[in-house]
Amino acid sequence: MRRYCVERAMARNAPAAMRPQPPSVPTIVLVESRALARMAIAGYLRECGYEVIETDGPAEARRVLEADAKADVVFIDLDAQGENGGFSLAQWIRSRRPDLKVLLSSGVRRAAETAGDLCEQGPHLAKPYEHRDLEAQIRRLLGR
Repeated sequence: MRRYCVERAMARNAPAAMRPQPPSVPTIVLVESRALARMAIAGYLRECGYEVIETDGPAEARRVLEADAKADVVFIDLDAQGENGGFSLAQWIRSRRPDLKVLLSSGVRRAAETAGDLCEQGPHLAKPYEHRDLEAQIRRLLGR
């Protein structure tokens, strides 16, 4: 016990460059125009340990991403804001921020098929889905 306390004290007093850094927390940009759904999804993802940037549609998400916000995954609900806006955002992300992973969700079969052309690694999540399925997809995209 004493050894642990001494090691912690030494770590606190070490120069910043030598202190152990906490692992970075992945950030999810959530694109969902329905406020109640957005709050529920964002709350669940935060409980899973993710940072979440909530946006109410493709236009707001694009402004966030143009500002070079730190993000690892963009989750777009196509049904909430119309397919064209969500697909356009996914295409914009692939051309301007290719480092970002994109996950699309839709209850419309044609939209889900198109989503497969825009994203890598099994990118769409068919509705209805469980929140744990969403988190599993995000973990897979992040390689965790």
